[in-house]
Amino acid sequence: MSILRELNTLITRLGIPVETGVFKGKAPDEYTVITPMADVFDGFADNQPHFETQEARISLYSKNNYQQQKNAIVKALLAEEFEITDRRYIGHEDDTGYHHYGIDAAKLYELKED
Repeated sequence: MSILRELNTLITRLGIPVETGVFKGKAPDEYTVITPMADVFDGFADNQPHFETQEARISLYSKNNYQQQKNAIVKALLAEEFEITDRRYIGHEDDTGYHHYGIDAAKLYELKED
């Protein structure tokens, strides 16, 4: 399992268009972009990592009031046991008309042997 797969599924269930890295095509009035941020090894034993913490940023773009979708994303993340490491209003993009809100989420994954 990966954080990108889980976040794509979670946001799709909320009915918000989602892409990874950059939104392709004509952007709707509201959408999200997921950007991977970190993969950190945790839980060492016998000099081998047993867990990995993955972190990604969810960028919510909205030409309208972003509060309802922001709250829905946060609620869904917490229900799926994600840790929210940061959330903030990044700004209004005057050239596109979008409000940009960022939510950083992390989750611990057990490393499986192949």
